[in-house]
Amino acid sequence: MLLTLKDIHVSIGLSHILQGVSLNVAPGEVVGLFGRNGVGKTTIVKTIAGWHKPTSGNITFDGRNIQQLEPEQICRSGIGIVPEDRRIFPGLSVMQNLELGLMQVSSKDRAISRNNLDSVLKRFPRLKEREAQLGTTLSGGEQQMLSMARVLVGSPKLMVIDEPTEGLAPMIVDDIFRLIKELREKGIAILLIEQNVRRAFSVCDRFYALERGQIVLEESTSSPAALDGLMKAVSV
Repeated sequence: MLLTLKDIHVSIGLSHILQGVSLNVAPGEVVGLFGRNGVGKTTIVKTIAGWHKPTSGNITFDGRNIQQLEPEQICRSGIGIVPEDRRIFPGLSVMQNLELGLMQVSSKDRAISRNNLDSVLKRFPRLKEREAQLGTTLSGGEQQMLSMARVLVGSPKLMVIDEPTEGLAPMIVDDIFRLIKELREKGIAILLIEQNVRRAFSVCDRFYALERGQIVLEESTSSPAALDGLMKAVSV
């Protein structure tokens, strides 16, 4: 497995948010993580990223324990985080935001990643057209594309994508799911957190359902009853 979380517990203040979460993602696999709001999905993202430290349990990525690494070390190991809030830097242009993606790689690999920046811009022509524009003046959909493109500049082995379509127009949602399919075809592993369960199900190989900080369902999307079981698990 590329990424493995084993019996992860996370407490924030007095709240025991994650209660023994175990999940894994294989190379080139798209894995969905579904659940109602407030059950701990974003906490999992932040724990993988190193923004929260687990109180117990192990996280391995590409054969290496990472749960005690600093966020920048985790980023440089090959994990690209696309957070729910997008984290577009105010006062920086689209190009400057993209160039921050070069920080995901070691200095010796920066030249390769600069070439990759050119290919990323070809994949996102709207960003190319707006490269001198301030990132925070883009539309919501364009900011989401910028957040994903910035991660791709660093050529990650795994992308963790948190709620990429929230609040976006249907046409932009189509673009994002089309991009996720393209990334899967290129062999990039993805852990996808998404409220549009039916749409996300269609691009996933496997999924987990989370409830009250615990995994309550794990299934392959190829199983005939998988979607019905997932909808029951995440229904209000």
